[in-house]
Amino acid sequence: MFHAPPPERRRRGDLVAAAVLVVVLAAAAVLVAATSDVAGTTSRVAAEPIAAPPPATGAPTAFVEAWRAPSAVTRAPVVAGPAAVTAQDGTVTGRDPRTGEERWSYARDLPLCDVGSGFPAQLSDGTDAGHVLALYGDGPLDAPGTWCSELTMLTGSTGAREESRNPDARPGTRLVPDDTYVLSTGTDHLEAWRYDLVRTVEYGVVPAQEQAGRQPRPDCTYGSAAQGGRRTAVVERCPGEQTDRLTVLVTDGKDGAEEPEVVHSTPLPGRGAVVVAVGTERTAVALPDPDRIVVYDAGGTPLGATELDIAPGDLAADPAGGVSVTTADDRYRYWWTGSAVVALDAAELAPVWTLAFALGPPVRYGTDLVVPVREGLRVVDAARGEPGRTLPLTRDDPAAPVALAVQGEVLLEQRGAEVVGLVPG
Repeated sequence: MFHAPPPERRRRGDLVAAAVLVVVLAAAAVLVAATSDVAGTTSRVAAEPIAAPPPATGAPTAFVEAWRAPSAVTRAPVVAGPAAVTAQDGTVTGRDPRTGEERWSYARDLPLCDVGSGFPAQLSDGTDAGHVLALYGDGPLDAPGTWCSELTMLTGSTGAREESRNPDARPGTRLVPDDTYVLSTGTDHLEAWRYDLVRTVEYGVVPAQEQAGRQPRPDCTYGSAAQGGRRTAVVERCPGEQTDRLTVLVTDGKDGAEEPEVVHSTPLPGRGAVVVAVGTERTAVALPDPDRIVVYDAGGTPLGATELDIAPGDLAADPAGGVSVTTADDRYRYWWTGSAVVALDAAELAPVWTLAFALGPPVRYGTDLVVPVREGLRVVDAARGEPGRTLPLTRDDPAAPVALAVQGEVLLEQRGAEVVGLVPG
């Protein structure tokens, strides 16, 4: 006859062991939550995606102020898909560009190093939801040992959190985006990421490098850098060299991020050089004494130099964050020297015209090119640089630098620590 086995008895030791296991697992969960990037984070997504305003057709007879908001972290208005994005303290806010209304926000109990846009997000209806990149420091930005090592990517239209990674950037870094990559600058370290935030190149001083000898000049420092056309260009200053050096890298090299692929590294004819723009085949570098732009080909050979009619001192120092102040459209790249706008041919990178007395680089507003000036905004002939009519604006400091961006018919101005939304009036 079959007899069922007696039921197992629970011993006291088993119960204690189970209790200890539960406590350990709970403690581990608390530790992960407390140390992960979710800790100290408040995320409020938009109830409905932000709708883009109607497109601009051309500069109106006047602009009127629709809204303004604090944004001390940004240096230029950030547009991500349909959203106007501001950043203050540790909070990134997505706004309706027409009204400035807060539609989503993402906040951490950490300081923001930089905020930018990057990587278009094409939706099924053909519109761009955009992406926002929020780079946080792991401690006070003025404290020794702080890294800008907490990077989060958000959807521009809703604020939804997407990818994240931990870069090796230092405070003072700037995010330099194009359609394919985003570059993080530094005085001794550069790195770039593609759309999924996978690192594609790392250059300079690499913390905890797995294999030594992969970086060609780790003792050099960097004055400025630029990104474009799957190329990263940097001005290096190296021990024992009397002049600056221009180095161009493949942003997504065949050997991966750990071993940078150098296109060329060329000694420059002097010091104080600034990278203005880089493309697949050419790089534009500004040099002082005399002030000029020299264009180099893909092999590092100079193709020609053009003297610049700019204010004395415009090239006296490296640009803030190691990034030249530029904008671009399909035909030209526009470089603001600090006193003037220099338009470069988009393909050749050679200077085409110079416009003096500008407060920042221009942007396309519909069919027109508008430049910030003391009196407001000036419409300029993009092909020749000839100034046209002026749209008057009153700013708190008429002589302060102004950075522009456009979202539909809304013109955005970064004025110091504020972003101002302007609409046709």
